[in-house]
Amino acid sequence: MEVLDAKHVLFSHNEDFRETHPNYEDFAIVSKRIIHLLKERKYANWQTIDIGESILQLDGNLLEMMENNLVTYEVLASIFETRAQSKITSKSQLSVESKLEIVDTFENNLIFFPEYDVAMTFSFNYSGGNSWPEYYFFSISAETALTFLQEINEKMRQLLMQSVTYLVDTEHGVQRRKYGEQAAVSRDDVLLSESIKQDIFRSIDEFFKEDGHFFKDYGLPYKRGILLYGSPGNGKTTLVKSITGSTKAPVVYWQITEFTGSHSVQEVFGIVTRLAPAILVIEDIDSMPEYTRSVFLNTLDGAQSREGLFIIGTTNYPQKIDPALINRAGRFDRAYEIPSPSEKVRENYLRKLDIKHIFTDDQFADMAKRSKGLSMSQLNELYMSVALNWHYDGELAYEKRIEELIKQNKRSIKNDWEKDESSIGF
Repeated sequence: MEVLDAKHVLFSHNEDFRETHPNYEDFAIVSKRIIHLLKERKYANWQTIDIGESILQLDGNLLEMMENNLVTYEVLASIFETRAQSKITSKSQLSVESKLEIVDTFENNLIFFPEYDVAMTFSFNYSGGNSWPEYYFFSISAETALTFLQEINEKMRQLLMQSVTYLVDTEHGVQRRKYGEQAAVSRDDVLLSESIKQDIFRSIDEFFKEDGHFFKDYGLPYKRGILLYGSPGNGKTTLVKSITGSTKAPVVYWQITEFTGSHSVQEVFGIVTRLAPAILVIEDIDSMPEYTRSVFLNTLDGAQSREGLFIIGTTNYPQKIDPALINRAGRFDRAYEIPSPSEKVRENYLRKLDIKHIFTDDQFADMAKRSKGLSMSQLNELYMSVALNWHYDGELAYEKRIEELIKQNKRSIKNDWEKDESSIGF
């Protein structure tokens, strides 16, 4: 019995095959022309390589690296002369800048990376009267392609450590926004009990120290998840910023929307896994659509999808959280309540805000006592309102403002805004 060689071609592209498979030429012609051009640029055994889902993220990652001169490239040719060959965009997928400019793109362009002997394009296929866009990735061997992917992932990881990346689920898929360095939040700015702070910061520090040496040394799975819950405005975001701003690791925020689905869950975890060890922040995790939760839970259970990831979930409404998230080990290991500030914390926070020293010690103590039930964000509002009064009228009048904020709390709890003559109409 004859054993076929692994490289044996079952169908050759001859005249007989062309007659029985008339659409094959439509499909193959783009690849054949590209490979011919690549051989002219560098003579080698060029071939199409399937790199799976990785190719979906190479587009944005490589464009950003090309923009920052982190990788050498050449635009060898355009694929179709009647399709767009240049692109003018605000680059909103990569940053918050709205300035229009001409940018390089893989769309209808063949881009060659000479240092790695790989090339890539995003072009259209035409067959049977239909057309569809498709990524093409070429290399001289699968091993060369693997080396390219590994080095690009590491370069991208180093680049993303200099900024905070936001992944937003949209109707067009997962979009990436880069917001640069976030405002520094010191760990000392986090007003929590020392035991909770020590527990959280100690676990995050050990996770990223020497690439998780502690976990490997003790034979523990190299993954961790914590859930932060509590009423809005009490410092969950401040705590998260203090963690992400003081840890040397890529930070990815994932914004869940009504468009979050199984595909976006897989894509997000695919992105952060390639950046690992990294931090994934999922704010307002209770907003996860019902039809996506099973896929999300299965992904959390997967060993490969969690390796090297420190996941931080936050919620204002723990009662809406699927019990399966926190009642099973390995998903979220610990849940921490971020409570409303105590009287002592309220006083310390107001003292910290008062850089103009407009209050006396007795007034700080009185405000802290009166403001029971107010959140950290409401204390900010209290200080700003009183400071405005002091600036313009020379009066503090903090008692009245505290009463208003407490009434506002009660109305929001009872949803009783209509009876308030000073409320804002919508």
